[in-house]
Amino acid sequence: MDTGTHIVMGLALCGLAHADPLVAEHTATASVVYAGLMLGSQAPDIDTVLKLRNNAVYIRNHRGFTHSIPMMLAWPLIIAVPLSLIVPGSDFLHVWLWTQLAVFLHVFVDIFNSYGTQALRPFSDRWVALGVINTFDPYIFGTHVLALLAWLLGADPVRTVVVLYAVLVVYYIVRFAVQSAVRSAVKRTIPDAEEIIIAPTIKFMQWRIAACSGSHHYVGRAYGRSVTIYDKFRRREIPDNELVRTAFKDPNLRAFLSFSPIYRWEITDLGQVCEVRLIDLRYRSKEYYPFVAVAHIDDRMRIRNSYTGWIFSEDKLRKKLQFAHEEG
Repeated sequence: MDTGTHIVMGLALCGLAHADPLVAEHTATASVVYAGLMLGSQAPDIDTVLKLRNNAVYIRNHRGFTHSIPMMLAWPLIIAVPLSLIVPGSDFLHVWLWTQLAVFLHVFVDIFNSYGTQALRPFSDRWVALGVINTFDPYIFGTHVLALLAWLLGADPVRTVVVLYAVLVVYYIVRFAVQSAVRSAVKRTIPDAEEIIIAPTIKFMQWRIAACSGSHHYVGRAYGRSVTIYDKFRRREIPDNELVRTAFKDPNLRAFLSFSPIYRWEITDLGQVCEVRLIDLRYRSKEYYPFVAVAHIDDRMRIRNSYTGWIFSEDKLRKKLQFAHEEG
């Protein structure tokens, strides 16, 4: 989920924490529990700082180790120990348990996005992504805001948050049901589809679709059970030659390949260099595919420049590649 949603989730947990008699009656413990809940609800996303390094590192690692089982156990200790030492008289056990809940909830809700997490590490490096909730869901964010306003206006915090969670459980069940209906509609539209990826959007009834048959890639949208296919690309095996093998050694392309399950490729001779471009088919936006990986390779099989990330125009992509070349 986005940072704003994790913040309101942390605040809602502060309300739920009043169910703990020690929190409700002990000011010192309450203040530390609140701090632990807010820090715990954000801590796994500390890997966002990897963006400052480069996109390849960020793509390969975001929601990876920081969302793993070892870190789900480590974050509460990293947060609760210093907080309990800073505030004398606070109860460490209660601070740790509530912080543990905040960290677990953060990782748990991220699983429902199409990006997913590596929450099963170290047992599996597989990305767990159920793809039923958009990274920012206005309904989830909005219901949290309404619950927090009710608490602010005098409603009982525990009852308010329990009702909030009951509503959200129903909402998640509905989202799974809608996704299942969309998948059935896609199968009817593309009977020979071998792989179907259905990703949510910010709109409740609208979903992104990327599918593969034995011969073609399909890209479209679904509105409820109505499926519209916008693009159809013939599937082609990427050549196994020195140019492609060189391109696939580049960190930017490796990062893209680790993240993108459905993509098409283009190889273009630009004169002084050949361009190898990989295009993720899951994120079509206004007839453009913004998530790409590009490498420029000269005739001596040297990578002159490369880039991976979100680009919404060719001009911006050229500027990014030029910047990468100047940095190199």
